[in-house]
Amino acid sequence: MTTRVFVIDDSAVVRTTLTGALSAAGFEVIGSAADPLFAWPKLQSDWPDVIVLDVEMPRMDGVTFLKRVMAERPTPVVMCSTLTERGCQITMDALAAGAAGFVTKPKEGLKAFLADQGSGLVDAVRAAARANARSLRPGLPAGGPAAARPAAFARRATLESAPAAGALSETTDRVVAIGISTGGVQSIEVVLRQLDRTAPGIVMVQHMPEKFTAAFASRLNGVCELEVLEARDGDRVLPGRVLIAPGGRHVRLKRSGAQYLVEVLDGPVVNHHRPSVDVLFRSVAACAGRNAIGLVMTGMGDDGARGLRDMKAAGARTAAQDEATSVVFGMPAEAIRLGAADDVVGLHDIAAWIVHASRQPLAAVPT
Repeated sequence: MTTRVFVIDDSAVVRTTLTGALSAAGFEVIGSAADPLFAWPKLQSDWPDVIVLDVEMPRMDGVTFLKRVMAERPTPVVMCSTLTERGCQITMDALAAGAAGFVTKPKEGLKAFLADQGSGLVDAVRAAARANARSLRPGLPAGGPAAARPAAFARRATLESAPAAGALSETTDRVVAIGISTGGVQSIEVVLRQLDRTAPGIVMVQHMPEKFTAAFASRLNGVCELEVLEARDGDRVLPGRVLIAPGGRHVRLKRSGAQYLVEVLDGPVVNHHRPSVDVLFRSVAACAGRNAIGLVMTGMGDDGARGLRDMKAAGARTAAQDEATSVVFGMPAEAIRLGAADDVVGLHDIAAWIVHASRQPLAAVPT
């Protein structure tokens, strides 16, 4: 079935170029409009599967319109944003409000960029078309911090666990490694807002371009009790702290005595991504072993599935987000298929699962 797309952008050149690029990729562009006020009656008469929406428009900005769509008829929306500091902040607001994804527009060479299917536009719309609209704006459940909630949060994965191997018996410090992609901005906020500063240190990869991760970390730092930072080379992993891999750079876990640190480095794209979840997870398996807790959340593709399997084989406790609450079930589904996840957990129970896993005694080291 062909995905039906509607384009909203105040630039006639952008609308024409986007329509051409999407049509060439096999999507059906059913209409376009210069701004949300013009678009609304057209949408009401023929609602699309995906909306491509500009962020900054003169009569009504894209975030305001996005919130209206999510309130009245939740639909996968891909935001088009300029790669500026202001554009990054507004895009974070849009993703937190329920946008399924975004593409960045350069200030120069815009027409050629948008016409290039390698620019990310086609992939973003394709991922949005697979999104679970009901999970696009999950919200924060009542019940307070995860530590106070009951631990009836997970069902066992149906696949057998891989045998554990021992590592790092010298320390009992726990490290949580999280991989997340499409739908991640709103989903991870749900999780982190339920954790307090007693939570183990967290290192996270969210698939996101350069410059956007700083705004992402800043936003989360403002709404969570945890300290949330864009990772810098040599940063310590500490209880109550979340380190987010910077866009365009890989992050690996390192060990220095009894302390865990992160290494931020360049390198080739892995599984179509930099940062890559697999790069992080494999380093966590090697450095932390059974002291680690691994989690794959909503996202398109399979990045992180093999790394999570490595973590599990090294003795870590592992989980994948369930299908019902994932915006896109690609990454968690692949982790489950490979037998990498000990547990399958719904979004609103992930924080409680992390707390529970961190309080379990370390498994015995096999001899």
